[in-house]
Amino acid sequence: MADDDDDRLDDDDRLEVNENGEAPDIPDSPEAAERLNRLRRAALRIDTDPRGIAVARRLRQALPGDDKFGDPLSTAGRKPVEVLARGVTALRGEPESVVKELGLAGLQLWQSLSEAAGRGRGEQEMALMFTDLVGFSSWALKAGDAAALELLREVGTVVEGEVLERQGRVVKRLGDGLMATFLEPRDAVEAALAAQIAVSELDVHQYTPRMRAGIHWGRPRMLGGDYLGVDVNIAARVADAAKGNQVLISNSVLQRIETDGLKTGKPKRLKAHGAPRELEVVAVARR
Repeated sequence: MADDDDDRLDDDDRLEVNENGEAPDIPDSPEAAERLNRLRRAALRIDTDPRGIAVARRLRQALPGDDKFGDPLSTAGRKPVEVLARGVTALRGEPESVVKELGLAGLQLWQSLSEAAGRGRGEQEMALMFTDLVGFSSWALKAGDAAALELLREVGTVVEGEVLERQGRVVKRLGDGLMATFLEPRDAVEAALAAQIAVSELDVHQYTPRMRAGIHWGRPRMLGGDYLGVDVNIAARVADAAKGNQVLISNSVLQRIETDGLKTGKPKRLKAHGAPRELEVVAVARR
């Protein structure tokens, strides 16, 4: 700790408490104001002391949960623990603070207990679906912002409607597409196929959009309001490989669904950066 004589507390600076544990009223005087200023400086010194911060961080590392919890990526969601963590992170303008670290330690433990109860990131398997529009950017350059916005609104309405109707969750919107998750792989396939048909029936300024979708089954890691990890990247690569008006699914999805009512193409190895060499994809459509 710093040993600045001006900020050192003596007996006169300590606030007495009454029998009810309350601090007495402080007279409104220059001396009282100076005592409060000295107390504030002392508290600030303690809060920013590197040794105290190091101890608080070691405590966080020893606790269950994500000891990096509190950064923008991990607190981007709407759950109470994430909202509170954003508030704690903003307690002080400076990033280094004992109070902030201890506050986040408590929230980190809270988040960990919530996850253990199945309300957060964990080992749950799910279907990951990505969609986008083929050729949208080129069309939008010619059609203009107003027409492009109108199209995106109509596409978003029909695609998200099909996702929600099949118990899916829209994780995020990605310009002319989205990312969604499903607990049942067949629900993801049905949502993608239904959304594709609905999009193909739209007509905005004599333009009919073409949607593509990719679905993969895996165990993504939930961080804040988003999902991250290898399986998310694979799902995105599967979607990238799809053509307009095509739904591609990985072999991990195909192995988990009944194909009644579906037409499936010939499995092909997905040759994409970041995809496993053994990964195969199959085009699916309704009979």
